Amino acid sequence: MNKSLCLAVVALFCVQFSSTVLAACTDPAGVDVNWQRCNMDGLNLDDVQLSGARLRDTSFLRGSLNQADLKNVSGFRTKFVSASLVEADFTKASLPEADFTKAKLQGADFTKANLKRARLFKAILRGANLTKAKIEGADLTEADLSGATWIDGKRICAEGSIGRCM
Repeated sequence: MNKSLCLAVVALFCVQFSSTVLAACTDPAGVDVNWQRCNMDGLNLDDVQLSGARLRDTSFLRGSLNQADLKNVSGFRTKFVSASLVEADFTKASLPEADFTKAKLQGADFTKANLKRARLFKAILRGANLTKAKIEGADLTEADLSGATWIDGKRICAEGSIGRCM
């Protein structure tokens, strides 16, 4: 194959598949958006629809995602440090090693979410739903679990449950 034909094939391939390969951090929020490795720090994304989004290594430091739809998101090492995620829906989200340090997660739904090795240090999980969530290796140090539904789906954590469900 001559050199110019080879370059044309490569260029066509790049144009055809670039939107599915590269994250566009300026893309608007939406179902299945690819925001991998994006900096969304401090943004107000309340009530946003992000179900199925790809959020690997994305940062939402001090952002607001209250009542956001985050069902089925894929977010290895996503950072929600000091973010407000009140009543956010993380049903079936995959968030291994995500960082929720000091996040406000009151009433958030983590049903069947993967939170393996996630950092929930000093997170406020009052009234959150952790039914069938995978929390192996998660750091719940000083996390407020008062009123949260525990991973068995039956136990409600007692008032004053800090760092563990009592």
